Amino acid sequence: MKRVLYSAFAACLLLLSSCEKEYLDTTPTDRLAEGSVFTTTDNGWAAINGMHRSMFFQYDAQDQAGQGSVMINMDMLGEDVVNTSTGNGWWIATHRWLTHRNENAGTVTFVYRFYYKLIANANMIIANIDKATGPEADKKAIKGQALAYRAWAHHQLVQIFAERYKAGQTNNQLGVPVMVTNTIEGQPRETVEDVYAQINSDLDAAIALLPASRNAKSHINVNVAKGMKARVALTMGKWADAANFAKEAREGYPLETTAQMLSGFNNVATPGWIWGSAQIQDQTTYFYSFFAYMSVNFSSTNIRSNPKAINSKLYATIADSDVRKQLWDTTPTAIKDAAGKTIGYDVNGVQILPTFTPKTLMNRKFISAGGSGSSIGDVPYMRAAEMYLIEAEALARLGQDPLAAKALYDLVVTRNPNYVISLNTGQALIDEILVQRRVELWGEGFRFLDLKRTNSALDRAGANHIATVIADLYTIPAGDKQWEWLFPKRELDTNPAVVQNPL
Repeated sequence: MKRVLYSAFAACLLLLSSCEKEYLDTTPTDRLAEGSVFTTTDNGWAAINGMHRSMFFQYDAQDQAGQGSVMINMDMLGEDVVNTSTGNGWWIATHRWLTHRNENAGTVTFVYRFYYKLIANANMIIANIDKATGPEADKKAIKGQALAYRAWAHHQLVQIFAERYKAGQTNNQLGVPVMVTNTIEGQPRETVEDVYAQINSDLDAAIALLPASRNAKSHINVNVAKGMKARVALTMGKWADAANFAKEAREGYPLETTAQMLSGFNNVATPGWIWGSAQIQDQTTYFYSFFAYMSVNFSSTNIRSNPKAINSKLYATIADSDVRKQLWDTTPTAIKDAAGKTIGYDVNGVQILPTFTPKTLMNRKFISAGGSGSSIGDVPYMRAAEMYLIEAEALARLGQDPLAAKALYDLVVTRNPNYVISLNTGQALIDEILVQRRVELWGEGFRFLDLKRTNSALDRAGANHIATVIADLYTIPAGDKQWEWLFPKRELDTNPAVVQNPL
């Protein structure tokens, strides 16, 4: 038996059941009756549902819970989410840029295997669903979702583990292994260009198969696939494609109202959400949920002692008339009983327990739907607002400033009724759009990837970051080797075809 980390093929079928601890054990394909799993489209739907569930399933440690945990990592590597103390230690090494540069770190292994397990399961569906018994429309929807998952997972991996895509260049730098079939043989890293070619091929095929209708927003429909295509095009500098696909992706998904913006970002039924997790309310997520670290109100040690705050320089850019200004609190108010004893704190309308330590500019954007006693909550993976921002940025980079300003206006005026259409042009307009992107998507897992794709330096200077918390890590130059995550040592040990990133 071989042990291949990237394929995670046989023993971790997210298809029909939860993962076993032996997720690294793989067996030759002739020992697994793979085709028997897909005899019917009902089984195919069960396989897809297993993939959806894996998006917020706990793997090993409590900071390894699917996409929500990856999102936290991406923001901890940026400058806009501020740890107000070291708390109980979770995410601090990531915040200090230590974890992702440690090939033995559990987080590095988790992120790598999480996406390749999705790819492995997608491959099984793609290879077998056409032979299943059932309605043709179901086969198309199932296969389309699997193709979209495979493309999305490869895109996440190549952004994280490789050098950034450089528009107009050959992009022959090493990317990640491309897996379109499951094998026990170690595969080498393809070039970044080749990885993106496969991503786009899969997304084009998915868009051709997927309907607009679906059973739940945790499923992938054609809008989600077009949103993925818009993200990929933005990363590649294909501005016209990015703008067009973003506009198509948001069709039928109205922007959030003021009330919805303040409702806690925990409900996938919110009209502006295009794709998100749909967690069952009575299934406790304990201390591995996204909301166990990023909410204002769940009573975890991490949140009680280290509520997440916004970068003070970014906060200062938000107009007082903008509803998003209320997503952070400058002065949490003590709530006292008749005897004058503090019984809690009010954080812009959210009451937290007296055991919490209120901090300046602490977040109230994310509210656990289960209150202090449960970390349950749906997690947003794609919102219409992001698509407006992609459209605006892409149009601005094309030099179509009036159209870019109009796309930006259509978003921002719903947050700030006093906002007037921007008269900025050129780089000034692009900069304005990027600031709006930082405000709108705060905490949703974009900042590290945005800095990397725009070849921008990390800059935490002059804000409210605490030197002892970040270990004096204020800047990382653009293009530095530290923007590339190291490959897991366990992958290198079992797959000699993979070359490590520069140490």
